[in-house]
Amino acid sequence: MNYLDSLYWIHERNKFGIKPGTKRMEWMLERLGHPEQNIKGIHVGGTNGKGSTVAYLRAALVENGYDVGTFTSPYIETFNERISLNGEPVSNETIVELVTRVKPVSEALEEETEYGTATEFEIITTMMFLYFGALHPVDFVIVEAGLGIKNDSTNVFSPIMTLLTSIGLDHTDLLGPTYLDIAKDKGDIVKPKTPFIYAVKNEEALKYLGTYAEKQQAPAYELDKDISVVSQEDEFTYRFKDYELENIALHMLGEHQKENAALAITALIILFEEGQIHLDFNKMIKAMENVSWTGRIEQVKAEPLMIIDGAHNNESIDALVDTIKNYYHKDKVDILFSAVSGKPIHHMLEDLSEIANQVYITDFDFYRAKPKEEIAQEAENFNPILIDDYNTFIENYEGDTLVITGSLYFISEVKAKVDFEK
Repeated sequence: MNYLDSLYWIHERNKFGIKPGTKRMEWMLERLGHPEQNIKGIHVGGTNGKGSTVAYLRAALVENGYDVGTFTSPYIETFNERISLNGEPVSNETIVELVTRVKPVSEALEEETEYGTATEFEIITTMMFLYFGALHPVDFVIVEAGLGIKNDSTNVFSPIMTLLTSIGLDHTDLLGPTYLDIAKDKGDIVKPKTPFIYAVKNEEALKYLGTYAEKQQAPAYELDKDISVVSQEDEFTYRFKDYELENIALHMLGEHQKENAALAITALIILFEEGQIHLDFNKMIKAMENVSWTGRIEQVKAEPLMIIDGAHNNESIDALVDTIKNYYHKDKVDILFSAVSGKPIHHMLEDLSEIANQVYITDFDFYRAKPKEEIAQEAENFNPILIDDYNTFIENYEGDTLVITGSLYFISEVKAKVDFEK
């Protein structure tokens, strides 16, 4: 198989959809010799903020001299970035090698068991564990969870640290309709006697997680209780135990990014206190300040101003709106919006209406993408304009500010197809 053949085989798994449960993962990993047992892994879950938190952790550890593997999803610019080494996507040759090893195992899974066919996400997760656990060992692997935790494909290893960035009402059809339901699912990230750091806002979810961590005898550290973030315009002060770090100025904008960075700092301090890493605090802060994360409130053009953001639920839309108002000082902007099925589209657009001058709706080439006509039915109150060709629309846009948002998959396609230099 060559690289394109490998990608085709992986993406073909899309047709098998989402299959909650870890039995297929466990079977394949056992057949491969349990590579997941060989990694020193940090598990990061949450509704929003996972990718940024992974990026902060990775940058600080690399700056302190460690080899760090990361597993993130979805990809924005290239498929290979889902499995990265020190921030660089693995090579095409590595993808081919991993598929060559995993493909026969997935075929054996289908032939020898009643578990059915492995999904795309299960295949990629297995590839990641095989790479970092057997083919290319590293000092640390930071694993971003996919959908929930309890039945997520990543929930098959024993981490040295767990982080839960947030809990929001997303994927309620699979995780449950309430914050407590989702907390019970995502709370499965807590492992016995393993440090747990979390930034959950909902009181019912907070209470559940605190009680569950206590039952698991997991040292738990809660944002706004054990960890403090004192915001001062573009900078913030971080406080935890006897540590105080002042004048931290992140490249990534938004109050939510300060909280994500605080979780990452706490994780590193705990590892430092446990003697698992040496830590130069100046290098840690410098690395985090320089982090950028593609597709997260990313300015792609200055004149006219164009910003892309992968906000895909109510909470991330709220963070986007706050950042546009407080950091870009824009009261009204034009919105180019598209989304996948199953999202609270009406509520997302309702939140965007706080800053929206005109809402434009389009669609994109993805199997779960919602047709623009169906999105428009949920957006009647916002007098939307339907756009057939978003590429031409963006290139000919003559307004003041355009924010492109609604789905990480959407902005991934936009970045691949649109030349923002024109």
